[in-house]
Amino acid sequence: MAANTHVALDLLRKAHPPETASAIFTEKVLHKPLLLRPTSPDPNRQDARGQRRLQRLRKKEKIRKRQKPKPLSAKEKRITGIYEIPKESQKYDIYAPLYRMWLGYIWGILGMTRVKQVWVTGQAAGAKLASADFHGAKLEVVRSKCVSTVGLKGIVVRDTKFTFQIITKKNELKTIPKNHTIFRFHIPQADAIGETPDCDKTKDISDEELGSNVLVFELHGSSFEHRAIDRATKKFKQRNMTEL
Repeated sequence: MAANTHVALDLLRKAHPPETASAIFTEKVLHKPLLLRPTSPDPNRQDARGQRRLQRLRKKEKIRKRQKPKPLSAKEKRITGIYEIPKESQKYDIYAPLYRMWLGYIWGILGMTRVKQVWVTGQAAGAKLASADFHGAKLEVVRSKCVSTVGLKGIVVRDTKFTFQIITKKNELKTIPKNHTIFRFHIPQADAIGETPDCDKTKDISDEELGSNVLVFELHGSSFEHRAIDRATKKFKQRNMTEL
């Protein structure tokens, strides 16, 4: 009795010679790989588990964005008073060291050093001072349409777009509008203030310590109605000033 042969082999022998039929049967049938699953999944298709995970992540991101606090509006800032200086902090001695820090800052802007005196002109220093930060500067009101503010002198604790807030030696917080007001400030030479390692840097610098070798500048508030952060990148142009 003949051995049972594969039906595919019988069919191949009818169409091809025996040797060719055996080779085709061995290659195409016996040695054909059986792929139980794709060797590389389709990158454009995700399984159900991956889709559920992606949906959970997107939902968490939405919840996180809703819970993120929004910045306060101008009205909310006024109500909460986050920029208000407490009454117990309205003392001149607290801000006296800030004036010393500001002097070091302004000396660096003007290129003034303790080694040698630098010739500073108003035209050269004007552009640099217009972009400078005046928190800590000691300003004095010399002219103003608001007569009650003339003569006020103190350290700037807050520089807003339209006002200067200063602390006077009487521990009073004064808000002075910049519009129609001229301020004066002094910048001593870097070597005029003799600071030693053992000196008390928390004390205020009196006018007698400044001496006579000082630079005197006047600031027209009407042309200075910008925030400190905006002045740093603003270019000022020379123009005629109207008299108060």
